[in-house]
Amino acid sequence: MAMQIKICGIRDAEGMDAAVQAGADLIGFVFFPPSPRAVAPPEAAALSARHAGGPQRVGLFVDATDDAIAAVLAEVGLDVLQLHGAETPERAAAIRARFGLPVMKALGIGAPEDFAAVESFAPVVDRFLFDAHPPPGGPLPGGNAQPFEWRLMAGRAIPKPWLLAGGLTPGNVAQAIRMAGAPGVDVSSGVERARGVKDAGLVRAFIAAARG
Repeated sequence: MAMQIKICGIRDAEGMDAAVQAGADLIGFVFFPPSPRAVAPPEAAALSARHAGGPQRVGLFVDATDDAIAAVLAEVGLDVLQLHGAETPERAAAIRARFGLPVMKALGIGAPEDFAAVESFAPVVDRFLFDAHPPPGGPLPGGNAQPFEWRLMAGRAIPKPWLLAGGLTPGNVAQAIRMAGAPGVDVSSGVERARGVKDAGLVRAFIAAARG
């Protein structure tokens, strides 16, 4: 299967256009107001409408209620729901059943024991995203530009498709893919020229490095 590449935290036309034109497989809209990359549903809908077809649209939610997810879906067509909070397997299953969309669960990885959660989530989600743990007490569960030890992934049997995230940049993504054996990668801060502002050149460079 070809390398899957997700550009997350899209919130302006330059970022959207660059991700689509460079051939991203997935683009992420963050529906979590504390994030500097958060986007309101009408803005996400307008950005998505710039390109018919193209990458899958992923909505990132953090411990969201059904009502909050439904409000977004009423305005934005999403292909995947990404759960980036402390959601349980039961909650993930309920969201998947209620909305009829594939669910991607983000898990923080810092030590081998963190993979224990994979077993309980695997039956109820469609893919995983492995990210670094957020800094203690930090406001954001992801997008903190922090890598984890990629070798922890090496040779590990993950029963669903997965993406590697956390501190990836055009300069280190090829090494990360090799060390982790990753079938896909997710980037946000690593392709920004300022916090929350994607840089078209960095987006192109990242995708080229990941595919190369």
